[in-house]
Amino acid sequence: MPEVNYLAVLIAALSAFLLGGLWYSPLLFARKHMALTGLSEDRLAGGSKAAIFGGAFLLSLVSAYVFAVFLGPNPGLKFATAAGFAAGLAWVAAAFGINYLFERRPLGLWLINAGYHTIQFTLYGAVLGAMG
Repeated sequence: MPEVNYLAVLIAALSAFLLGGLWYSPLLFARKHMALTGLSEDRLAGGSKAAIFGGAFLLSLVSAYVFAVFLGPNPGLKFATAAGFAAGLAWVAAAFGINYLFERRPLGLWLINAGYHTIQFTLYGAVLGAMG
């Protein structure tokens, strides 16, 4: 098994979870995101909150763990943060962009979601680099 700081992975996953709570809140992009996706307050109120939030946190843990493996042991704060930014923008956001183009989704929706994931991976890198 690769050398991974599990506490750093947990904190990185939590950072993304907290970022998502803020990013998709009424303080930032909730209203615009709902308008661009066609979601309503009623639709968002439905579904299992435990499954949605639990699944999101589990996926954040998986992402943070795999990114930690990718970075390797003791990557350093500067490198890990830059690598996180690059992974979020050039891999995740770019991959979303391809889908959004073919699905004819609005640019504004891509900017919101791609922005979140770019910052998410930047945070992963910062946490993993600082705690590595």
